[in-house]
Amino acid sequence: MEKIQHNYVDVRGLKLHIAEIGTGPAVFFLHGFPEIWYSWRHQMIAVADAGFRGIAPDFRGYGLSELPAEPEKTTFRDLVDDLLDMLDSLGIHQVFLVGKDFGARVAYHFALVHPDRVSTVVTLGVPFLLTGPETFPRDLIPNGFYMLRWQEPGRAEKDFGRFDTKTVVKNIYTMFSGSELPIAKDDEEIMDLVDPSAPVPDWFTGEDLANYASLYEKSSFRTALQVPYRAWLEEYGVKDIKVKVPCLLVMGEKDYALKFGGLEQYVKSGMVKEYVPNLETIFLPEGSHFVQEQFPEQVNQLIITFLKKLI
Repeated sequence: MEKIQHNYVDVRGLKLHIAEIGTGPAVFFLHGFPEIWYSWRHQMIAVADAGFRGIAPDFRGYGLSELPAEPEKTTFRDLVDDLLDMLDSLGIHQVFLVGKDFGARVAYHFALVHPDRVSTVVTLGVPFLLTGPETFPRDLIPNGFYMLRWQEPGRAEKDFGRFDTKTVVKNIYTMFSGSELPIAKDDEEIMDLVDPSAPVPDWFTGEDLANYASLYEKSSFRTALQVPYRAWLEEYGVKDIKVKVPCLLVMGEKDYALKFGGLEQYVKSGMVKEYVPNLETIFLPEGSHFVQEQFPEQVNQLIITFLKKLI
């Protein structure tokens, strides 16, 4: 960890934090929620040892990156445009993209609008998904589903505000490590779904929790609730919805996301290849939504082996 360097890049009027290690072809790691750059600590060191340059930014408003003036107006396209500006500032023309959770959506969005800048896309926990209101059938989703709850302005803020930041992060990690969709009853809020005495997963240390909590204490959850949750229905803005570079998807068999909206069938039947024709999919039998932290050595090897085939 001490070998990882930390810098700031001026990106579209904001100072964005990047963690970096190694030299060689650039691998950009794009985090999800509740993660920040730190969630890629194992992968960054591994790719650097394998001859790559590992770079993990904190998205705008996350972690050590500057909070935008109006976080509630942040869009996915902002994150895509930030990434382009970041690559240009660092003098990187071609990049390997690795995205986790909603970071997968940013990676695929970037590959659609800037195909000449991307060598490959590797995603963890989330496959390529279509976007827009018609792809999110609210009438088929329980009202207590966490994504719907967090889309409501002010609701998550009130729910989270009952606890300190460390407890909120602990609850989310505990909840998202399970295999069931987080759905609250009418008289519950999402934070109520976690038993206060429930331990965090054994691969998530006290030091890890402290690092995440300290960064969210700095950034707050303002941007995090906007993107991904309140910007979720935003469209890609391109007509040709086909990712043409080689891609890899790694998912845990016990990832709760597989139970959302027929996602498991979409992936395992090969329907996803309609949009990502050159896709390799690997499932880790005991994997949760956080496979890169839960099974770092396995995930590191999968990513490095895949990337080396493309050099």
